[in-house]
Amino acid sequence: MTRAHMTPKQPFGARRYFLKVLATLPLLAATPAAAQVTLFDAAWPNTDFSRLAIDLGEVISGGPPRDGIPAILDPSFIRASEETRLDGREPVMTYVPDDGPARAYPIRYLMWHEIVNDVVDGQPITVTFCPLCNAGMVFDGLLGGRTLTFGVSGLLRHSDMIMYDHQTESWWQQAIGEGIAGEMSGRALTQLPAWMESWAAFRHTHPDGLVLDQPNWRRAYGTNPYRQYDTTQPFLYSGEDPPQGIPPLERVVRVGNRAWPLTRLSRERTITEAGLTLSWAEGQASALDTGNIRQGREVGNVRVRDEQDRDVVYDIPFAFAFHAFHPEGSWMLGD
Repeated sequence: MTRAHMTPKQPFGARRYFLKVLATLPLLAATPAAAQVTLFDAAWPNTDFSRLAIDLGEVISGGPPRDGIPAILDPSFIRASEETRLDGREPVMTYVPDDGPARAYPIRYLMWHEIVNDVVDGQPITVTFCPLCNAGMVFDGLLGGRTLTFGVSGLLRHSDMIMYDHQTESWWQQAIGEGIAGEMSGRALTQLPAWMESWAAFRHTHPDGLVLDQPNWRRAYGTNPYRQYDTTQPFLYSGEDPPQGIPPLERVVRVGNRAWPLTRLSRERTITEAGLTLSWAEGQASALDTGNIRQGREVGNVRVRDEQDRDVVYDIPFAFAFHAFHPEGSWMLGD
């Protein structure tokens, strides 16, 4: 049983699922780093492991093999006015291009595919969502004039998805958009302004927008295979807990190397500091709470803008993920 094959009919919660996942992990997770290179070489013959930005000993299997969680390579869309399957509280990833209609990528699909490769107004983009660290991020698919498309490796580091590009089979850390192994090691993708909001919020602001149509895969779309995850403990994570007594699964609003706890923002509703204005409004369900996404508890809609009222790059990972990938980051706790 892997996280790619769970169905809502299976009567186990987060803790039982965690034990099942651990039972599926290959011996690779406990193998010394030097021996891991040999094992990775066998599974990834086209990846140049002489070029590394990390310790391979930090990499473990998440359960599924490469492409066991299938990225979407040829997405299709329908008009927002035609969509009838989504509940108003369901979260979507929103991307608004300079020209053309806004696009919504429902988390009900990203939950099971994690990556959507798209081309919007002539620009290749990569839409990503890692359920284990709640990181929803959109990247520019162009790097140095070269178009990259991405798949799901089935590997994790600090409980975050490792992506790989189809062109060089280099590995990329989703939470920071950086190449960590292979030809692209040390390179960085450009994160684009995008945000997670409720379907109702998207539809209200962009009535003429487009929404990703349901992919043609046999998946239990609309369900959450990580039931009660965001109220338990991180899966497959052995790093340090966040400082300041912040719960590991506290959602934080990350802008660069700063993080605002969502509990603070939801309490204050508006925060203006560090040249930014963060706002919170109710209306979005947690995708990682109940078995049915639309019934998840309230987490609210967040927007972040600069002093010129422009959307800025941000995402809302769990606190443990922010601490793991930004260990020197600043925690914006207020008074």
